[in-house]
Parts: sequence; C-alpha cells; structure tokens
Amino acid sequence: MTYHVQFPALGLEFTVNRVAFSIFGLNIYWYGVIITLGIVLCVMLGLKLGKYYKLNEDDFIDVIMVSAFLGIVCARVYYVIFAPFKYESLLDMINIRDGGLAIYGGIIGGFLFGYLACKWKKFDFLTVADIAATCFPLGQAIGRWGNFVNQEAFGTNTTSIFGMISEGTTRYLQSVSGKLASQGIIVDPSMPVHPTFLYESVWCIIGFVLLLLHIKKKNFKGENLCLYVFWYGLGRFFIEGLRTDSLETFGGLRMSQLVALVSVVVSLGILIYMNIKIKKEKSKN
Repeated sequence: MTYHVQFPALGLEFTVNRVAFSIFGLNIYWYGVIITLGIVLCVMLGLKLGKYYKLNEDDFIDVIMVSAFLGIVCARVYYVIFAPFKYESLLDMINIRDGGLAIYGGIIGGFLFGYLACKWKKFDFLTVADIAATCFPLGQAIGRWGNFVNQEAFGTNTTSIFGMISEGTTRYLQSVSGKLASQGIIVDPSMPVHPTFLYESVWCIIGFVLLLLHIKKKNFKGENLCLYVFWYGLGRFFIEGLRTDSLETFGGLRMSQLVALVSVVVSLGILIYMNIKIKKEKSKN
C-alpha cells in the first residue's frame, strides 16, 4: 500500500510504500526492516558498552538475544491484550507485519527476561540494565519511523507547522470519529494531525544522548535505568494524550499514560532516595 504523506505548513510531500521489497512473492515491509535496524544498532552499541564494563562478549550476546526476542514477544502480547478491538484468529494475533507492537510490553518483557538471563550468565543485572536503558531510546527513536511508513500512531488535529495528512490518517479518522466523539474528542478527517511518532522519536533521541553522556558518570548502579524510565515515561505521558489510537483506558487515563505515570513516580522516588543516601554517606566520610 502506498501513502501520499504531506506536511502542508512545511511544504513537504512524500510518497511512502509500505513494502520494502519482495522475496519469492512474500512482501517484506518497511516496518519490520526499520524495527530490525533499531535492534541491530542497539545490540552493536550495547556490545561496545559491555566491553567498557568488561562483560564476556559471548555470554552478553546470549543475554541480549534472549531479552530482545522475548521483549518483542511481550510487546505483541501486551498489544493484543489491551487492543481496543478483538482479534479474529490466532494467526492475526501473531502477525506483526502490519504493526501492533506496544513498546511498554517490550520494555517490561525485555527487562524481566533480561534479569533471568543475567542470573543464568551470572551477570550483575543493574550493570546490564544501565547498558540496556542507555541503548533502548536509540532503538525506539528509529523504530517510531516504522509508524510513519504505516501511517499510524498519530494524534488529533493540529494547526502547528508539523501537521501531517495522508490517505491513511483520513481513512482512520473517518472510521473512529464517532467513537472519539463519544469520548469528547472531535476530529476532522480532512485536516492535518499531530505526527506523534515524530515527537516521540525526537524525545527518545534527546534522551539517548543524555543517557550516553551520563553512563560513565553515574552515581550508582541502576541510575541510568531509573533516568531512562523517568525520561521516557514523562514524554510518553503527554504524547500519548494526543493520540487517537490508544489502547484501553483505565480510570480516565489511557493504558500507556497510566504505566508512564507510575514509571515516573517510582523512578523519581528511587533517584531522590539514592542521591540523598549517597550524599549522607559522603558527609560521614
């Protein structure tokens, strides 16, 4: 499927084909290619940081592969569980070529199985978690461009210079305008929308640079992990509020907003506690 994507205020126009290439009649989508690129770059950077911490490369690769694969599985499971619609078959549930990966499911699954893999390989989990947390935003920033190709993960109407419109945004808003109106969200399918995938990509790039600069200066094990959880959660909370394709809502908050809010509060609490503890220990010495 081809989309004609326009950013009217910027005078930009793109023709985007979701299919990257075909092998023996099987279409390979840009979404998968872009996600894979993000993972590969994260692995390469992770291995480089692993050398700094003197982690055995072969064992570290095992930890990365387990975390990455099961993280993707969990990202899909999370999406299927909280999707605002029902899947008709098991085949539809496991088909990710058209998108449908929830990043919070991937983060939770990646760190959970990463913890188990670290126990298996006798690695210090917090050291590995700091490395992963530094690399994650890079992969997320790249991966969000898969949403651009699929013309998904966009927001409500906007008159800002970043407003975007295509056949994909128009068709989707036409199909959900009634549902959104019942939630008090009025949209005009013929008008540009917030490119929330772009906002999140930029937010993640900034976070990646900050975490990369900080990792060798951190004050305690797990600090980069906490900083990542705080930074991403803070941005995701507000960006998610703009979207029109959020997963299920709970207590007036969208699922990702709820997870983001909890993430921000918990990570900020740990950061404050640990820094106060470190200052007290330094004052005693």
